[in-house]
Amino acid sequence: MRAAAAGAGANQLTALVLTHLHSDHITDLNDVITSRWVTTFAPSPLPVIGPPGTSTVVDGLLASLAPDIGYRLAHHEDLTWDPGVDVREHVEGVVFDEGGVRITAAPTDHRPVHPSVGYRVEHEGSSVVIAGDTVPCAGLDVLCDGADALVHTVIREDLVRAIPVPRLQDILDYHSSVEQAAQTAARGGVGTLVLTHYVPPMQPGTEEEWRALAAAHFAGRIELGDDLHRVEVGIAF
Repeated sequence: MRAAAAGAGANQLTALVLTHLHSDHITDLNDVITSRWVTTFAPSPLPVIGPPGTSTVVDGLLASLAPDIGYRLAHHEDLTWDPGVDVREHVEGVVFDEGGVRITAAPTDHRPVHPSVGYRVEHEGSSVVIAGDTVPCAGLDVLCDGADALVHTVIREDLVRAIPVPRLQDILDYHSSVEQAAQTAARGGVGTLVLTHYVPPMQPGTEEEWRALAAAHFAGRIELGDDLHRVEVGIAF
């Protein structure tokens, strides 16, 4: 729904990339697959690019959708094919190069979630890095080198440490803090840092706290990546 609100319907996607297979990062994949299938009028397999294990996840999703697939095939005479998914498992290297868009992957560090992957998306001289969930690591540094923007999931370490719940404390060792994300951006000479996937959820009125934590380590532009927030980067910026 957020992609559609941003102007990218499921039937318009040329590929979908996954950084890792945690449930909160793939929950809507089944809806993307189904929506693409029922809004295209010829077989159009969706390329899904992700780390090893992606095929197993997609196979499970398609199995869970079997009743729904059957209902729709029975109802629509012109729909005579099953939903198609073209899974491409990668950890490193160029994973997509079509229509002037080049996507390069590199391994990140979200252990025990392994493997996890970050991506650098390049188009017409501009570049954006998608970090996903990771601690600082060499693979992410390689992707960030000279990029126009880094989109990075972040946690507020100070707030999480104040919550005396072991299961919450556990998240500290496999996510980047705001400060660490800013340091990664600074090392790479990135132009813009976009903070996203805030943990704990960002409370109204605390936005400048998050910016200040990043600004202490990164001199570039800092954006708060709320849903549907638009950031312009690169040559046209």
